[in-house]
Amino acid sequence: MHKYMRIIVFFDLPVKTKKERRNATQFRNFLIKDGFYMMQYSVYARVCNGNDMVELHKQRLKMNVPDEGSIRVLVITEKQYENVEILLGKKSIYERPTEYETLSLF
Repeated sequence: MHKYMRIIVFFDLPVKTKKERRNATQFRNFLIKDGFYMMQYSVYARVCNGNDMVELHKQRLKMNVPDEGSIRVLVITEKQYENVEILLGKKSIYERPTEYETLSLF
C-alpha cells in the first residue's frame, strides 16, 4: 500500500514586466494542469500516492520553473497535513483529507 502525501509549492514570481507576468501565468497554469489546487495565492498543493508520484511531479515542476523568482517545495504525509490549522477562512473541497479506499478480492 502506498502512502498518500501532499506536495506544497510556495512561490514568489516577479510580475513587473509583461514577460514576467506571462511567465508567472504560465507557471500557475502548469500547476493547475498538473493536478495542483490553489490553497492560497502563490501556494499550491496536490495529493500524490507514494514517493514515486512525488518524484515524478517534482521533476515536472523542475522542468517548468520560470527563469526568475523564488519557488519552494515541501512534501508532507497526509497525516502531517491533517494538522494544518486554519486561523481564518475555510478549507476548500480540495483540501479535505484523502479517503483511503480498500479493495477486497475474493
